Amino acid sequence: MTEIALPTEKMLARVHDGIGWMTYNNPARHNAMSLEMQQSVPIILEAFQNDPEVRVVVVHGAGGKAFVSGADISEFGEKRTSVQARAVYDAAAAASGRAWAAVDKPIIAMIDGFCIGGGMLTALSTDVRICSEPSQFGVPAARLGLGYAAAGVERLNAVVGPAWAAEILFSARRLSSAEALAIGLVNRVVAKDDLTQVVCDLAAQIAVNAPLTLKAAKVTLRELQKDAARRDSARVDALIEACFQSEDYREGQQAFMEKRQPNFRGL
Repeated sequence: MTEIALPTEKMLARVHDGIGWMTYNNPARHNAMSLEMQQSVPIILEAFQNDPEVRVVVVHGAGGKAFVSGADISEFGEKRTSVQARAVYDAAAAASGRAWAAVDKPIIAMIDGFCIGGGMLTALSTDVRICSEPSQFGVPAARLGLGYAAAGVERLNAVVGPAWAAEILFSARRLSSAEALAIGLVNRVVAKDDLTQVVCDLAAQIAVNAPLTLKAAKVTLRELQKDAARRDSARVDALIEACFQSEDYREGQQAFMEKRQPNFRGL
């Protein structure tokens, strides 16, 4: 197991058995995201992206009560009020957004408890979302008087559609895990005691698959979310062709014929 050194103890990152684990580690505040936590996200994601040993990423919150409960409101007066302070905070958020977008490996959100505000935005940055039954979701911006970032609204709209995005943003109410499942916000709802095992099993299943195929699939899915005129079809075609030209493609065929588990190397 490899631990990644970070400038704050409120974020943890490690690599184990092909899985990169990113942990929001501020349980005393229900993993509310401070500026220093936000600034550590690009460090972690870039490390996972550049590590060939990492085949899949799992994101979760420490403490068993929250995934991420939103931004740390105690910092709003100092760091999200003046124009200058907001510029620093917004720059960190933008860097975080670019880091999420740069990861071309599958990302799973393991959600246990509160997934609120910035926590929802974080979860929506992942590819697969699995939550425990007690989990709750919501965007409280309308109760705080702040303007929710357009990128976050766009992401929410893409996942749940405009009608549900409107209700979530206008009402600022919390949704149950059952509601989140019904509107497509999460893939699965499982018993709290089963959550870690379910996510670990899925991550392990993904980790043994062909990395080039996973990359091609993720980039294709991402491009399909754009307007047709903005899609990078050439990149998608190149990634798909790279799969057919890879050693892994030949290994997959050979393993199938020999009735054994393939050993994919991303080559």
